[in-house]
Amino acid sequence: MSMFDWLTGVDSAAAQAHGDTETVRRIVGELDKLEPSRARYLAAFAYVLSRVANADLLITDDEVDAMITIVQRTGQLSEAQAALVVEIAKSQNRLFGGTEDFLVTREFRGLATDEQCRHLLDCLFAVSAADGKVSADEESQIRQIASELGVSHAEFVTARMAYADKRTVFLGPK
Repeated sequence: MSMFDWLTGVDSAAAQAHGDTETVRRIVGELDKLEPSRARYLAAFAYVLSRVANADLLITDDEVDAMITIVQRTGQLSEAQAALVVEIAKSQNRLFGGTEDFLVTREFRGLATDEQCRHLLDCLFAVSAADGKVSADEESQIRQIASELGVSHAEFVTARMAYADKRTVFLGPK
């Protein structure tokens, strides 16, 4: 057993066999009352939400509140548990974002159904619009995530349409 395993109570070899990233393992550790596969799902879900919130390098209080509400509802967690999951996801994103983004999103894709991926896409737009606007950086990040999740361009456009009035990017002349 490694020192990391001993300190965290996580079996790294078993976690690696599941394809977990360290980011997901850390959040899962905080959700130890949940079934492990459900905790992994929520950990990856929250991390991907934070990926969009941080796309413009500023996570607003409104975005945090939206993430907490979404994680609480999706995971059927208490507000305190959801807040903890979101806080860890945010800090992990700030620390490891460039390295972990694709890996965590790929892990989510492996855990989720197509319907759950579309639900996440809707939630990504909700988080990005929580401060009243969907920035170009956020929209670009959502498009990248949609691609990584295997969501079609048509499904992306449909989800984006619900937030058309919040978009800061114009596609063509008025």
